[in-house]
Amino acid sequence: MAAESEFDEEEEPSFSDSEDFVDDIDDEELLEDVLRERPLEADGIDSVVVVDNVPQVGPERLEKLKNVIHKIFSKFGKITNEFYPEASGTTKGYIFLEYASPNQALEAVKNADGYKLDKQHTFRVNLFTDFDKYMNISDQWETPEKQPFKDFGNMRHWLEDPDCRDQYSVIYESGERTAIFSNDPKEPILVEERARWTETYVRWSPKGTYLATFHQRGIALWGGEKFKQIQRFSHQGVSLIDFSPCERYVVTFSPLMDTKEDPQAIIIWDILTGQKKRGFHCESSAHWPIFKWSQDGKFFARMTQDTLSIYETPSMGLLDKKSLKINGIKDFSWSPGDNIIAFWVPEDKDIPARVTLMQFPSRLEIRVRNLFNVVDCKLHWQRQGDYLCVKVDRTPRGTQGVVTNFEIFRMREKQVPVDVVEMKESIIAFAWEPNGSKFAVLHGESPRINASFYHVKSNGKIDLIKMFDKQQANSIFWSPQGQFMVLAGLRSMNGALAFVDTSDCTIMYIAEHYMASDVEWDPTGRYVVTSVSWWSHKVDNAYWLWTFQGRLLQKNNKDRFCQLLWRPRPPTLLSQEQIKAIKKDLKKYSKIFEQKDRLSQSKASKELVDKRRLMMEEYRRYKDSAIQLYSQQRELRLQLRGGVDTDELDSNVEDWEEETIEFFISEDIIPLGDLE
Repeated sequence: MAAESEFDEEEEPSFSDSEDFVDDIDDEELLEDVLRERPLEADGIDSVVVVDNVPQVGPERLEKLKNVIHKIFSKFGKITNEFYPEASGTTKGYIFLEYASPNQALEAVKNADGYKLDKQHTFRVNLFTDFDKYMNISDQWETPEKQPFKDFGNMRHWLEDPDCRDQYSVIYESGERTAIFSNDPKEPILVEERARWTETYVRWSPKGTYLATFHQRGIALWGGEKFKQIQRFSHQGVSLIDFSPCERYVVTFSPLMDTKEDPQAIIIWDILTGQKKRGFHCESSAHWPIFKWSQDGKFFARMTQDTLSIYETPSMGLLDKKSLKINGIKDFSWSPGDNIIAFWVPEDKDIPARVTLMQFPSRLEIRVRNLFNVVDCKLHWQRQGDYLCVKVDRTPRGTQGVVTNFEIFRMREKQVPVDVVEMKESIIAFAWEPNGSKFAVLHGESPRINASFYHVKSNGKIDLIKMFDKQQANSIFWSPQGQFMVLAGLRSMNGALAFVDTSDCTIMYIAEHYMASDVEWDPTGRYVVTSVSWWSHKVDNAYWLWTFQGRLLQKNNKDRFCQLLWRPRPPTLLSQEQIKAIKKDLKKYSKIFEQKDRLSQSKASKELVDKRRLMMEEYRRYKDSAIQLYSQQRELRLQLRGGVDTDELDSNVEDWEEETIEFFISEDIIPLGDLE
């Protein structure tokens, strides 16, 4: 007991620091081994995906929903955790799934984003690590009431390129990267490149002013010299767009459900202000674009059952506040040159099928053409609206096969006369020459496919110019400037290519781009690109650049290359008289262009030219400084030479005398015998 008492009375040791103690050891040094094992803030988060547009269900259907979700998303890896947020007894419409590894989460995003569960629910899948990024920009997608004016600089700066290079967009790495290039015969010149610039694909506006990119929350438009964001349009789940020809309006489509009170499937936006002009219902986008625009953007039209509705801008209301009642209407199309609509209706008992041309806004029928025994019709306008071809598939009485008539409407002549070309073989493709009066047709059955070329003459006749037999082709691609074309056998025909000059109907060159899926002409008609898209073929993804004559200039291999689109050019501001004057003096300009082409044939010549230019500039600077110094020293020379102006001694050339001096150098003697 004494010992315990002694222990209790012993003073307790103090563990407090002294007043002058300074703690100079930080946590990193003191607990280095422990902190090394500390979990990072992002650990686990990069394995989490957020799935949006999930059905909102109550407790009685939650288990079934979980089974469906698990079945879909377990294909991409092991799901270790899942969370279904709820509010008021139902799920909120989005969920969180955690995978065993970040790579599995990334696979889920790549493969499940855009998955269509049913008509009303299309999944949007994103990494949770992208959440902050979307939160930062989420407010930007809200359509503002008013926007202050912003100066984005010269929106058509690419047209001022001194070498007149056109631009094109390229999507590769299965959509992860998007780049803009300037075209050059030697090699493409990179203008801009960004990762995940778009989530699906891109579109250029009709005049090339804007580049449209697709995102989960809507559409963004980019432009200017540095491709800054010009405008954005909030439309959840947008998948399709269309521009008006004047670039004033853009139409967006989303397959997500809309309401009767507030139509959201199709929205028409004002590009300049960013404001929503009007929304429309839409049950299906199978025949996109739903709305078709007149050539000047003043009208747009939509076809529904037995009805053709014409709307006018900027009010977005029905023209004359009523639609056209057209029983059985099957298809319609605006003229590219005038505010004229062509539409056709099939036969109805004893009433023949008919094609009607109607002018707007007057609604005047300027031509009606009755047709008999019609199976189907297709409307093909020439790009300037000078001609309309109605491809009519018919089954004449007493025959079993299908005969095709090409009904050619001459739009610029009085009463719009119609000529007919009949073909008894099956038609594979038809295409007008963009700036002329010729058209081409692919017809027959493989392997005997024929390519025929016709000329619509002003005397009322249509002449067959030439027919090439046994062609490996299923597509026709005219140069935007006419005359030249490519006959292509895409996809199943292994990429056979024939470069044709239709002025004398000769095949300039035959080539092949194996498994080519696309052909794209540049706006000038000087170059054409063939490509194998990763979207249609998983190997050999690349794009090749050719001249219009068929000479291969480049082979550009891009990992998982998806899409190439040339940037359109706006219509020229030159009058027809100015264009004729330029063509007349083309030889004068061609010499300058040929000289530039020779100088730019290789990098070495360009470097040599630049070096010589610098040397010449340096010499001129030295020469100018020497002349200036010589002038400044004139007074000093006069003093040193006793006032005699020696600068003028050689100036009196009239007093010069010319003397010629000849002197012997050598003599060679050649015996005559050596010449035999």
